Amino acid sequence: MLIATPAIGDPRFERSVVFMCAHSDDHAMGIIVNKAMGALRLPDLLEQLGVPSTIHAPDLPVLNGGPVDRDRGFVLHSSDYSSDGATMDVSSEIGLTATKEVLEAIASPGAPNKAVLALGYAQWGPGQLEDEIQSNAWLTCAADDSLIFGSELDGKWSQALHSIGVAPEKLSGLSGTA
Repeated sequence: MLIATPAIGDPRFERSVVFMCAHSDDHAMGIIVNKAMGALRLPDLLEQLGVPSTIHAPDLPVLNGGPVDRDRGFVLHSSDYSSDGATMDVSSEIGLTATKEVLEAIASPGAPNKAVLALGYAQWGPGQLEDEIQSNAWLTCAADDSLIFGSELDGKWSQALHSIGVAPEKLSGLSGTA
C-alpha cells in the first residue's frame, strides 16, 4: 500500500492510502481506499444503476478510487468471489472486478465476505511511481484488511502511518535524500 506524505504536492492524493492492484515496468494502478465519493452510499448507487437487491446491501460509502475513469466502478473484494475472465487476482486473498455482475453479487446472498466499491482509480506511467517514491511523496506499508475494507475512512491514513512506526504529526513536506 502507498501512504501519501505531505510532499505529494497533488491535492487529489493528499492524505491518501492507496491499495496497489498492479505494478510493472510499463504502469502501476491502485485504488484509493480512504476517501469517500461525497455522500454517495453503496445502496444508493445500486439503486441508481438499477441493480436489483435480494438482500439488504451494506450501507458503505462509495470510495473515490482516484482521478482516472471516475465514472467507472471497481470492486475490491475477498477471494471468495470470482468472475471468470473479469476478476483480476491482486493477491491470494483479494480480487478486483469491474463489472455489473459483481454489483449484482454484492446485492445477493452470493456476496463476497468483504468488498468495497470505488469510482475511478489511480494510475502511473513507466517509472513515474518509482520517481515519486524516490522524491518522498509516498511511503509504503503492508496491505491490511482493516486498511482495505474498513469503513472508518478518516482514520486510515494515520493507521497506515502508525503501522510503519511513523507519527503523522512528525511528517513534513520538506525532505531530502541521503
